Amino acid sequence: MFKDFKISMLSLQIRIFLSMIVLIIVASVLLASISIIQFKNEAKQYHQERLEHKEDAIKENIIYVLSNTTYPLTPGNLSLIFKDKIHELSDIHNLEINIYSLDGKLLKSSKSRFSIDPVTPPIPKYILKLVQSSIEKRYVDIKTINGKKNRSSYSLIKDDKFKPLGILNLPYVEDDSYYKTELQNFLIRLAQVYTFMLLVAFAVAYFLSSYITKSLKTISDKLSETSLNQKNEKIVLEASSKEINLLIKAYNGMVDELEESALKLAQSEREEAWREMAKQVAHEIKNPLTPMRLTVQSFQRKFDPNDPNLKQKLNDYSETLIQQIDTMSSVASAFSNFASMPAQQNETLNVVNVVELTMDIFNEEYVHFKAEEKEIISKIDRTQLIRIITNLVKNAIQAIPENQENKAVCVNIKKSSNNVIINVADNGIGIATENFHRIFEPKFTTKTSGMGLGLSIIKNIIENYNGTITFESQKGKGTTFTVSLPITNQ
Repeated sequence: MFKDFKISMLSLQIRIFLSMIVLIIVASVLLASISIIQFKNEAKQYHQERLEHKEDAIKENIIYVLSNTTYPLTPGNLSLIFKDKIHELSDIHNLEINIYSLDGKLLKSSKSRFSIDPVTPPIPKYILKLVQSSIEKRYVDIKTINGKKNRSSYSLIKDDKFKPLGILNLPYVEDDSYYKTELQNFLIRLAQVYTFMLLVAFAVAYFLSSYITKSLKTISDKLSETSLNQKNEKIVLEASSKEINLLIKAYNGMVDELEESALKLAQSEREEAWREMAKQVAHEIKNPLTPMRLTVQSFQRKFDPNDPNLKQKLNDYSETLIQQIDTMSSVASAFSNFASMPAQQNETLNVVNVVELTMDIFNEEYVHFKAEEKEIISKIDRTQLIRIITNLVKNAIQAIPENQENKAVCVNIKKSSNNVIINVADNGIGIATENFHRIFEPKFTTKTSGMGLGLSIIKNIIENYNGTITFESQKGKGTTFTVSLPITNQ
């Protein structure tokens, strides 16, 4: 859970960082798009206004020519009136000029023509209608030819009495090279500015995301250290965010509740453990009491002072009672040992020698001892070490059925890093998988006798030395217990 929280913290920091970068990129793309659209609109407006200005200027010149001509102002005389003047006007305004009749036929053009040139087509009828029907008596036809936009203006030529004489056509090719160059330069400057802003944003985003997540990281570290088995520290931090302060307050409240719950849980577990232990002790004591009661009742019922075998029967009854009393005594001793563990009397000793001497008390031929080191010196309680070995070897022997042919119990001791490793392996019946998690419980046992306190006691001893005890077992093949004790020479 805490690992996921830390990953979420990193993810939040990355999201903040990426959000700022994306924001800058979106802003730059948006600004570039708006700039391109603006440049295009300005270019369109420029060409439209330029054509209108040129058209107005040419019309004024045409009016001047018409007012000073000696030819009668009739549609048929337009080609004569502008025979030479059309070229002058074209040169002055740097624009091609075409004059059409009212029915759309070309009368005069400033464009030089050769014999091989095709005949210029007349003005389309729809354009003639649009010119005649418009209020301004003017129409601009826009077409794209070879990738370039061509504007062609059509307007009526009138005399001084506003009588139509012909149609003025001004072809105009839009030259956007200047605007394209300006747009390209602008975009280059924009890219340079936003590249610089992007670099600045990288730094700002990093520091900003670090600042925002700093308080959350403190909370994350505290959460990862929180445990039910220790006293947890509260977070003393005044964050800049109201929400984070609420989170800190909630965490500190949780620490108080956790500490209170831990105390209640520990007390409850202790009470429950002693209750269960009391039940187990009572059960174990009742077991020998029943045969003792039956023995006494049988002795009382069958007692005959004149019986010649009276002495033998008394001995049998006595032995039965003594056996049951010994059983009760062992139960009481086991319970006493579990309830109050004697204080450690540590001494510097050779662990290998102590274990080897402990193995001498077992007379079974199939019990073997092997040491990979001749000497492993450590400070440890001799009695408790003997108790660990004795209990594990005894359990290993008892785990092998009496009728099994090939029996083997192997005790191996070695040194690994700064630990002494003791392995006790047997080829007995093994432990069922469903009992793995219960094997160190105080009252659990798979044997027909005993209280099941042995493994619990030695586990307590081992953990007091900051050691570990683990096991591997396979049903029908045997079990191996591994004890690891740190080597201490101080």
